[in-house]
Amino acid sequence: QVQLVESGGGLVQPGGSLRLSCTASGNFFSIYTMGWYRQAPGKQRESVAGITGGFRTNYTDSVKGRFTISRDNAKNTMYLQMNSLKPEDTAVYYCNAVFQTRSYWGQGTQVIVSS
Repeated sequence: QVQLVESGGGLVQPGGSLRLSCTASGNFFSIYTMGWYRQAPGKQRESVAGITGGFRTNYTDSVKGRFTISRDNAKNTMYLQMNSLKPEDTAVYYCNAVFQTRSYWGQGTQVIVSS
C-alpha cells in the first residue's frame, strides 16, 4: 500500500507561481512512476505531467514551458513547479504513483488562479 499526501495548493493571481509537493510512503519510492493529474469543475481528470524512476519526464501540451515536474528520492517527494499560471489551470491537482502494476492516488490539492 502506498499513501500519497499532496500540499502546496492555494489561490494565486494569473501569471503567478505555485509549487506542489507529493510525499509518498514506502521504501521503494525511487522506482515508483509518479505523475500529476488535475480535474477542473465539470471536466474529466487529465494528466498534467509524469516522471519515471529514471527521471524521464512528460507533459501535456498546455503546460509545456510553464510547469516542471521533479522528484527527490531521498525525501520520497515529487514536485510540480507551476509558473505563469493561467485561470484555465484552476483545478484540483492529484498525485499519482504506479508501483507493481497498482495505481495509487492522493486526496488532491486545490489550485485557484484568479485575480
